[in-house]
Amino acid sequence: MLIVMEAHATAEQIDQVCRAVAELGYTAHAMPGPTRTAIGITGNNGPIGDADRIERLPGVRELISVTAPYKLVSREFREADTLVQIGSELGAAQPATLGGAAVAIIAGPCTVESREQVLAVAHAVKDAGAVMLRGGAYKPRTSPYAFQGLGFEGLRLLAEARDATGLPVVTEIMDAETLPMVLSCADMLQIGARNMQNYPLLKAVGRSGRPVLLKRGFAATVKDLLLAAEYIMSEGNPNVVLCERGIRTFDDSARFTLDLHAVPLIKQLSHLPIIVDPSHASGRADRVVPLARAAVAAGADGLIVEVHHAPAFAACDGEQALTPPSFAAMMAQVERIAAAIDRPLAQPANLTLASPSAW
Repeated sequence: MLIVMEAHATAEQIDQVCRAVAELGYTAHAMPGPTRTAIGITGNNGPIGDADRIERLPGVRELISVTAPYKLVSREFREADTLVQIGSELGAAQPATLGGAAVAIIAGPCTVESREQVLAVAHAVKDAGAVMLRGGAYKPRTSPYAFQGLGFEGLRLLAEARDATGLPVVTEIMDAETLPMVLSCADMLQIGARNMQNYPLLKAVGRSGRPVLLKRGFAATVKDLLLAAEYIMSEGNPNVVLCERGIRTFDDSARFTLDLHAVPLIKQLSHLPIIVDPSHASGRADRVVPLARAAVAAGADGLIVEVHHAPAFAACDGEQALTPPSFAAMMAQVERIAAAIDRPLAQPANLTLASPSAW
């Protein structure tokens, strides 16, 4: 259920409603909006008992039943789009915002391999206009013999790259045991497709309060993705960004089928930002740029793209990584597409996009 307060409701009236909800045995979530404050109620498995008592409280305008199984995530619960700021907790020089009008680009290597590699790529993607750096320190791999990442050393190198460039860092968290180490170095926690329904991990990152990038599972429906986000938000963490990265279908001509229909659908169903990963969807560098263009045209709030300075020698997924020149060319193209739908491309502070010919 959603409690809609009057536009002139005072802070004392809002607190009184929250206390009344708690006295009934439920949890209240106050969510200020541009024209009103709404208070969501969770913890109920059916109609709210004694709802009339709440409706009679000063400052309450109306009670609205939220029909979606995901309450906190739903557009019914929050009218305005959520803006998620990344980078303020660990002091990134240039905090990034996901959501809102600007389209934000996240880029970096699939896996941190060395200091030289991650610093070279970090500077390259920043110079091309990326506002966040991605990179894996812990890598879930299908084969137990494949490169699993550098672990804590990889986290340390990502932190060094943040210090050198000012870009906030997003990296994957695989289990609750390594969460304290990842929190010491990462500005944003990525939940990979394989862990989208790892509910203990979702709860743990929810309690951490750190912004979370939640990727859609290989066989997950949009409803499954939104309910996974609900696990995070129900633990008190509102800073969730969703990511469409392709799903498995009957078609085996591509690594995954990129479901771009999910972008406008999620925007109708939820207030959370939604970005797209064209690298994992395609599995091939020559298809990444067309998919990136299509994602921006479909209304995605951002992209997360793999970039490597020497893809032929990459330890992981080199075949889908863009080189710095091709990434710069992609940035110029998606900037024009974003402008065509009246959206700017987010940029690091004091940066003009480099021309692809400058590489």
